[in-house]
Amino acid sequence: MSFLVAAVASVFAGLCYAELGARVPKMGSAYLYSYVTIGEVWAFVTGWNLLLSYVIETSSIAKAWTGAFDDLIHNVMAKHLGEHTPMDSPGLAEYPDFFAAALIMLLAGVLAYGLKESAIVNTVFTAVNVSVLIFIITSGFIKGDLKNWHISKKIVLNATWEIMKLEPNETVDFGVGGFFPFGFDGTLAGAATCFYAFFGFDCIATTGEEVQNPQKAIPLGIVVSLLICFVAFFGVSASLTLMMPYYLLDTHSPLPVAFEYIGWEPAKYAVAVGSLCALSTSLLGVMLPMPRVLYAMARDGLLFKPLSFMSSRQSPVLATLSSGAVAAFMVLLFDLKALVDMSSIGTIFAYTLVAVCLLILRCKPECFLFFLICFFCFRYKDDAGFVLRLEPFSIRDLLSPPFRATHRTSKNVTILTIIILFLVIVLTVLLSEALYSLSRRELWSVLLVSVLVLTLVLAVVIIWRQPQSRTKASFMVPCVPVIPVLSVFINTYLMVQLEGETWVSYAVWMAIGLIIYFGYGVRHSVQKQRLQEAHEQLSSNNVSSNVVDCAA
Repeated sequence: MSFLVAAVASVFAGLCYAELGARVPKMGSAYLYSYVTIGEVWAFVTGWNLLLSYVIETSSIAKAWTGAFDDLIHNVMAKHLGEHTPMDSPGLAEYPDFFAAALIMLLAGVLAYGLKESAIVNTVFTAVNVSVLIFIITSGFIKGDLKNWHISKKIVLNATWEIMKLEPNETVDFGVGGFFPFGFDGTLAGAATCFYAFFGFDCIATTGEEVQNPQKAIPLGIVVSLLICFVAFFGVSASLTLMMPYYLLDTHSPLPVAFEYIGWEPAKYAVAVGSLCALSTSLLGVMLPMPRVLYAMARDGLLFKPLSFMSSRQSPVLATLSSGAVAAFMVLLFDLKALVDMSSIGTIFAYTLVAVCLLILRCKPECFLFFLICFFCFRYKDDAGFVLRLEPFSIRDLLSPPFRATHRTSKNVTILTIIILFLVIVLTVLLSEALYSLSRRELWSVLLVSVLVLTLVLAVVIIWRQPQSRTKASFMVPCVPVIPVLSVFINTYLMVQLEGETWVSYAVWMAIGLIIYFGYGVRHSVQKQRLQEAHEQLSSNNVSSNVVDCAA
């Protein structure tokens, strides 16, 4: 059920990606969408969040790879590193995973060299992955027991006491049993963590010029790919919890341990090998786009210029090695759950900004969209002949706007979008923290939620009344602004469900990024330099024209 909630939220974000990919061809990422829509600062924030997602995805997959491999050799590495290099600090891993860090740096070196994956090897790995998935799901329904979905509270408490006796210093919480052992809140918190499973569909959204019928192919491709991911994760998680009580699942290598639990010892090794094949393909796949985002930001001057260096093989060498080093450092410090949670928060944030970009872009006037396609939009002076005359604000124009989109209506939509973001944040925090009061129907909580919901609906209706750009794209999201606002609401609510430690780690990451941007990116921005050159050229043209007039 957690994967279902995450899949629905991803579908809304995927539709927004599809339209932006159609409107801004060949741009290919949330970073560039944000750059041309809401400005350089938010573009940097989006790109920094994408880097967080890719780096943590790399670290988490590498950690899962070593977990599956270590299980094959009877956890020799875990026992040795746990004894000799323990880390007892809260929020960190039990021990530094040197093997996973070495694996990341090895693959980073291969990718930096420019060696491409063989299509035949990729096809074989994919066939192995699909075969293993089908085997796991089928095994779960053959050997599974429905009683594992209805475990009594007494059994759960006994299991909790047993673990606390063996490990007195460890705090465990296995919930109350049943199908929702942690309640509906636990399911939503799980959905926030499961978001990592649906990251990467933005590649489909940028193929508008490469397909014959993008109006159908892009949204269909996104929905089908998300459906396949959902069925795979849903089937595997259902099989695991049917084969084995959920509180006995191994956090590092659950699949082989589950088959060992049901007595299928040989299948344990087959599944482990299949898992290694799947994780190897996933690790290479997630490491390929990571340096590309880093390269794009460095090329724009927002990150250090040497990161945009390209080798003779047309490979971003320094970006690949640097991103690999950061991922290796992460895998040494954090455990698997912390890595997945940090990955999810970066992904959800990027998806939220994409929905915001779509809301703002839909209501931009045609002249802005023309410059957007050229990726060159400046605010010119009156002498240049390009004048952006700001119309005064009025309630009448807000409620009864003109037929065509103007700069005033576009600014109104931007302000309303900011108001919606504020309302969504307050509403989601209230729904998460005051759930007990709402369940008891306390007056203050019901009244406050009602006021926030009504204000949110009013803001959405006003945006719906505003004129949209008449420039058509090959694919357009239906029911705008409802679907983007729904995407923002679901994403924000899932972010609120994440734990405090995840937010602290995320805050540290964002603080590092903002220090880099305001310390380096602001002064070296390529876009800022272009603006200065354009203004200088306009000023020199004006001076020349004045000299000619005086001479005449």
